[in-house]
Amino acid sequence: MPANRTESVERALSILSAFGTRRPRMSLAELAAETGLHKSTILRLAGSLQIFGFLDRDAQGRFAIGASVWHLGLIFRQGFATDEIVRPVLRQLVAATGETASFFVRAGDDRVCLYRENNADLQKYGVEEGMRLRLGTGASGLVLRHFGGDDTVPTELFNSRGTVTLDATRNPNIASISTPVFSANGLFSGALTVSGPNARFDSATRQAAIPELEMAAQELSGQMP
Repeated sequence: MPANRTESVERALSILSAFGTRRPRMSLAELAAETGLHKSTILRLAGSLQIFGFLDRDAQGRFAIGASVWHLGLIFRQGFATDEIVRPVLRQLVAATGETASFFVRAGDDRVCLYRENNADLQKYGVEEGMRLRLGTGASGLVLRHFGGDDTVPTELFNSRGTVTLDATRNPNIASISTPVFSANGLFSGALTVSGPNARFDSATRQAAIPELEMAAQELSGQMP
């Protein structure tokens, strides 16, 4: 992590990171509980975030993400321009495995779930599109670190195609398999991942799903810009 840090910026970003699709609006008390910040600190930082459009507050005093975050998200996503390429492959993986399929990219010291397709018959869990997660967790994190040049990741975790399988991830009840995707000119693009409850997505099931995952990654690698 970079040595130069600004505490006030980190506090402001922690406020923005507290929101999700399951909690799109929060009261001051809820934000304080979620971030661990004092209410007075939240109010001070929220004022600046509101001025620049990163935070809104309704008539009931509840906070929500502002349009400026949406604008930056569009810019980030347009940098990949892969929606029409990745989504059909994710749907194919869901149909083939019965589990959840995701595509992760690296963003600094985090991983971002850029695209995600859930099995409509199964309960959704945890991760949502756009979420930033720690790079040090999950099979996708291992792939992003390893193929991003991190030589501290043990190479024995990967098979000959660069695929890794984990019985537990950020959520100890969720198992995952992940493999690298490359651009048409051979540059590393991201991690294609299938995940599910480890009570069902056990070792044998994961091993059986690996060929499907690797074929899907090969298909994507021929199309990625």
